[in-house]
Amino acid sequence: MGDKPLIIRKRGEDGTKVITVRIRQEILDSLDDIAKECNYSRNELINMILEYGIENVVIK
Repeated sequence: MGDKPLIIRKRGEDGTKVITVRIRQEILDSLDDIAKECNYSRNELINMILEYGIENVVIK
């Protein structure tokens, strides 16, 4: 065994938070289809879409 300790961080200490949202079934189905086609998890895909939306939102 090495001298390096195993560091286990508590959930959420990596900058992420767990939330609950409600979305329509057809949106969920579309997300799952896209995620499967692109080989991303649903979570990864949702985060990419949210980040894009936040960076490109226009409020009038």
